[in-house]
Amino acid sequence: MTGLPLSALADVVRSKNAGPTQLTVDIFFKDSAAYNLAQHSPRLSCAAVAERYQLPAEQVQRYLLPSLLAIKFSMPRRLCAGTPGDGDVYGAQQHAPLLDIVP
Repeated sequence: MTGLPLSALADVVRSKNAGPTQLTVDIFFKDSAAYNLAQHSPRLSCAAVAERYQLPAEQVQRYLLPSLLAIKFSMPRRLCAGTPGDGDVYGAQQHAPLLDIVP
């Protein structure tokens, strides 16, 4: 299992708006072994995810959801949804920076 990227360990990796100024990324793992690997990985810490999104670590929140085999991250959007310059009004494509992480 080690050496596999997040995109191979998870059934679903998705992002969406959590209001016009917040973004949430949901990661649903294929099994408990993948979830356990990911939840303990420093590459999926708030600081590591913040670095991927060029945010201060204190702006990223992580929620562990063991009963769902899921991890959720919440963070501010760079631009308010729908404002000029926003290329993803729904936040649906913002999970891509996490897909190649190897926990």
